Amino acid sequence: MIAATDTPMASRLVNGVLSIKPLANLAKHQARSMMIKRAESMGVYWRQEVATLRSRGGDAAFSHEWEADLERITNTEVIYPDYYRRSFHAYEQGNLSWDAAMEVEVAAHAVHARLWPKAGRNGDAMLRQSYHTVLQQQLSRPPHTILDIGCSVGMSTFALQAMYPDAQITGVDLSPYFLAIAQYRCQQFHPSSPHSPTWRHAPAEATGLPDACCDLVSAHLIFHELPQVAAIGVLQEARRLLRSGGYLAIMDMNPRSEVYATMPPYILTLLKSTEPYLDDYFAFDLEQAIYEAGFDRPTVTCNSPRHRTVVARTR
Repeated sequence: MIAATDTPMASRLVNGVLSIKPLANLAKHQARSMMIKRAESMGVYWRQEVATLRSRGGDAAFSHEWEADLERITNTEVIYPDYYRRSFHAYEQGNLSWDAAMEVEVAAHAVHARLWPKAGRNGDAMLRQSYHTVLQQQLSRPPHTILDIGCSVGMSTFALQAMYPDAQITGVDLSPYFLAIAQYRCQQFHPSSPHSPTWRHAPAEATGLPDACCDLVSAHLIFHELPQVAAIGVLQEARRLLRSGGYLAIMDMNPRSEVYATMPPYILTLLKSTEPYLDDYFAFDLEQAIYEAGFDRPTVTCNSPRHRTVVARTR
């Protein structure tokens, strides 16, 4: 079935609305307000949890320790591609801001709360577990070295660590703000783990890691945030990093989902206002691009009503 974002009339209507900056800003504001309201209606106290993170559990002031963490994690040689400097998720500075980084966790709980009936704030954990179930079924052996590309604040990385506790895991992200949160959470919740993840500030399409250094490259909810040129670059980089017999695993939105095919134009407008590359993603033949990057034909598994997991072995 063709998704609503692929139908010419819906696409033209929504893109026309979003081309008018005041309307685009209104859509972003509405999308953000809806997420906060949804989160707090199910017991995820968005504002309170973010305030606690900002102050590191102290008073309401912003903790200056965050700036020190940011300086330590930032790779000053990184050049941010133009596509990454766009507004994302209703943040004008995109992922390069503290607001974006400190709201990732509560936003994930809100966005995934309605994936399954009565999932609530457990929806995000259920989504990650559904992804890991597919990995367990399809990987021929547990991976020893894992690269989590686009790791954000580490939610996907920590979930992989729990699944593969003996693996050496590296989280790569282009936002040093996200990585500062990931590093803090690691120190907060995994202070003495012998296999704590390491964090690397780099683009997913040019990590700077050595050839054939990984058994598994995992990408959790990042491809819908990429233009097609960048997505192809990420696939090529993943192939370079994987050892012979290694696996690429991608979990993301499913363009063939009935949810997107029947999405009302108003909701679609709110969604697209926060996801500037959604049209690119829905039009992208991900399976063919994976094959052309040097992998076997991938398997595709629907792991939620709105998501798919794509797994491919190196060819």
